[in-house]
Amino acid sequence: MKKGDLLELEITDYAFEGKGVAKIIKEVHALDNVEPKKFVVFVDGSYPGDVVTAQITKIRKSYAEAKTKKLIKKSLLRIEAKCKYFGTCGGCKAQDLNYVEQLKFKQEHVAGLFTRIGGVKEFELLPIVPSEKIFFYRNKMEYSFSDKRWLSENEISSKQEIHDQAFALGLHIPGIYDKILDINECWLQSEISNSILNHARGFFKNHQILPYSAQNHTGFLRNLVIKQSFLNNEIMVNLVIAEENERLFILYKESLLKLFPQLTTLVFNINKKLSQVAYGDYEIVFHGSGFIFDFISKWKYRISANSFFQTNTAQAEKLFTIAVEFAEFNGNEIVYDLYSGSGTIPIFISKYVKQIYGFENVESAIADAVVNVSLNNALNFEPILTDLNKSFLPIIKERNLPKPNVIIVDPPRSGMNPKTVKDILELMPKKIVYISCNPATQARDTKLLCDGGYKLIKLRPVDMFPHTYHIENVALLIK
Repeated sequence: MKKGDLLELEITDYAFEGKGVAKIIKEVHALDNVEPKKFVVFVDGSYPGDVVTAQITKIRKSYAEAKTKKLIKKSLLRIEAKCKYFGTCGGCKAQDLNYVEQLKFKQEHVAGLFTRIGGVKEFELLPIVPSEKIFFYRNKMEYSFSDKRWLSENEISSKQEIHDQAFALGLHIPGIYDKILDINECWLQSEISNSILNHARGFFKNHQILPYSAQNHTGFLRNLVIKQSFLNNEIMVNLVIAEENERLFILYKESLLKLFPQLTTLVFNINKKLSQVAYGDYEIVFHGSGFIFDFISKWKYRISANSFFQTNTAQAEKLFTIAVEFAEFNGNEIVYDLYSGSGTIPIFISKYVKQIYGFENVESAIADAVVNVSLNNALNFEPILTDLNKSFLPIIKERNLPKPNVIIVDPPRSGMNPKTVKDILELMPKKIVYISCNPATQARDTKLLCDGGYKLIKLRPVDMFPHTYHIENVALLIK
């Protein structure tokens, strides 16, 4: 077997990241007197029950990776995908998989990670919480501009002149960071979001405004970020650009408001960095307040252009409710919330506890959290600006904060910094409620916490992102 080979494979299992699993019996010489070994092939774009022609893309000692080139026999688990970009765009890896099966595989994935990476076997795994909406469920979409448009195989093979190669507004192709798939619709946010996306493309192409080139560091347009509040019907357009241009700002604002009078606020983020990140060194608010507001349960939250807010509002309420149920608060607890963002979790739990201290390292999120405290009269929550890539114990000593009974953590996908884990083990609260959007790093951190004196009691996954392989998970650890 070598890279590029085509194999006919029967898919028997399913692995993370939307890859089917096929097993090949490795041939063994009869004189070796050993059992034949199974060689595993992970096949992108396949499901259990499929028979496919797959092309090998990578070979290792005990496994290979491949991509589906032809579907010989369809699995009964398959359905028709809605999106015309499915299979090219990497946003919805499993849109052609029955939703019930998506949930089943996500639940199995979480269990496997905690057994394999976390090294724990005795814990309760509660049923995954499905999403009420499986389309148009996101309150935020982040699109990228590029001077290199992704070309389809048909365009390349046509041998005809290809237009608009130097302008794209859309989403990344998996594994390719310098080219963008130009799209005019996405099934994840809303129809008005799609209209704003297409308006931006037309407006900037008509005005001959160039996308930023990550290679040459020239050009103007970097990202288009659209945020919506589902329960408050507010819309924010955040354009991330390389420099200021007031004349263009005015023209874009007038054009937007003419078509979308319901637009709540327009923000320009000026990003002078070389790296492609969807936030700026500073921002200019050109319409409205620069904020939108949304609700999780009865709690109202201010959302700025650069602050984090749970992407699936309806599911966020379920996620936080599970955290409350796991913690079993009695009303007298001192709680630390690490990676507290704009205060969504602390405010949600504020009525259940005595005092909450939120630790967060993004200044704009802290500013939002301070406002959210006032909006909700959550006077027992104190947001604290803290670098969680360093030890946060010094600031606890400096402020003479009481030790926590419960710590809640909700870190980014990379999980907790080892210094943060060490600090938690020094504080040694009775309970830890760990919320994560990446069960793999959550399982890794859980192992460290269990090695330091904790026991994993139970887990409950929550599907915040249908049709993707992403999954939120809540874990309870007891000292």
